[in-house]
Amino acid sequence: MKGKLSLLLGGLLASGLAVAESTPPGFNTPIPSSIMTPDSVETSIGRLNFFDGIPDQKTVEAVYDNLDRMRATEAFLEMVPMASVEALRVGMESIGIDAANKVMLYDGLMDSNSLFLTGNTDTVYAIGLLNLERDGPTVVEIPPGAGPGTVNDAYFRFVIDMGGPGPDRGKGGKYLILPPGYEGAVPEGYFTAESTSYINWLPLRGLLQGGKTDAPNKMWKEGLKIYPLSQKDNPPKMEFISGTGLVVNTIHANDETFFEEVNDVIQREPLSFLDDELRGTLGSIGMEKGKAFNPDARMRAILKDAVAIANATARAIAFRSRSDGVKIFGDDSVWYSAFDGFNYLWLRSDGAGGRNKDARTMFYYIATVNTPAMVLELPGIGSQYALAASDSKGAKNFWSVVVYDPQTRSMLQTNQPYPSKNDQRDRDMVVNADGSITLWFGPEAPKGQEANWIQTVPNKSWFTILRLYGPLEPWFKREWKPGNIELVN
Repeated sequence: MKGKLSLLLGGLLASGLAVAESTPPGFNTPIPSSIMTPDSVETSIGRLNFFDGIPDQKTVEAVYDNLDRMRATEAFLEMVPMASVEALRVGMESIGIDAANKVMLYDGLMDSNSLFLTGNTDTVYAIGLLNLERDGPTVVEIPPGAGPGTVNDAYFRFVIDMGGPGPDRGKGGKYLILPPGYEGAVPEGYFTAESTSYINWLPLRGLLQGGKTDAPNKMWKEGLKIYPLSQKDNPPKMEFISGTGLVVNTIHANDETFFEEVNDVIQREPLSFLDDELRGTLGSIGMEKGKAFNPDARMRAILKDAVAIANATARAIAFRSRSDGVKIFGDDSVWYSAFDGFNYLWLRSDGAGGRNKDARTMFYYIATVNTPAMVLELPGIGSQYALAASDSKGAKNFWSVVVYDPQTRSMLQTNQPYPSKNDQRDRDMVVNADGSITLWFGPEAPKGQEANWIQTVPNKSWFTILRLYGPLEPWFKREWKPGNIELVN
């Protein structure tokens, strides 16, 4: 054993893993070089200078600016979900959605006038906004036949599903949404969920029938009811405000005013709304509940720089992902998923790898609504999505393809108010001999393919999303996949 131990120590010394043999000036014993700081270090933020390990003033200023920039950049990336819900709140209130019984109804479908993150032209949206601080526990009565619907909190976290994927399973029912920390009596007869925030976003979808909006509009106007529980005996009459054709912005800022949007939420919502880590990120840039957010000139310049970097980072993550977790069909397909890792909680390896922050940023930078139904295999019930942001060189209910503007992440604005195609509404599309359908994208329609054409804008980028409503087994087993987008000329 003594011989083996001697041999092992000799190997360690030979490989350079042993403690340094020399004793630096000012020390009495050998000091490992790995724990020492040189007098000068070249880094990506410039030369950093030290006197015996203590940074000089120029270095102190440089590293603190860099630290604040890092924290502000991280704050943007982490708070995109919250800023997005806040932008939805502000946009909806700007058109009069200021009470529980007021709903934004896209009775003529959503068109490209709405600045709305990857909204679609293929379902009748009925969108409510709950304020549980103002109204207390709130009832949502869902009519039978409703499509996928969801309640999300002010950080876009899942609260409960409604309609097809919800506990009513499309049969309709009464839901009760409780405010955070609610301690009162909870009545029976409701599907009940407690939110972590006061503001909650309520997107509901009605599926077209025969390609028409008549049935879902009738369903919402006659069957949807939203009211405070305290008014259950005499609920106020519903008011439906048409969103079709309205010019309305529901998208968060991409400049330094982003932080003002976030601060508004922090001041309104309860302290428990965010955990210590997320609040710590905001606190590091001077944002704290109950205190004024008033950065000085130095910090404002850093915030402006950080947002520019963070916005570019979010766009790289969203449109040019480096993660294999977004691939749906492998390397030979341009189609990818907005759910990196296919986990709606953004967890790696079911939590063993922690929170996948890039996955969270990717989704919320281009999309809205978080629900398990978007990733769970629910044949014939849920919905599935696939994105394509480059060509090949770089259902039970129906499918749709919508084209979007990468700047606004909203529908591309062209001469077509509805830049989309779906197999239920667009019954005149040309069908190939094998039953497939070829879609054409470009500024002008190819001759004879007008019915299959989605208009784009010359010298302007675009991306597209394929949606499957009620996807069937071939999708989940990857036995069916869309073709790549091919450059024709």
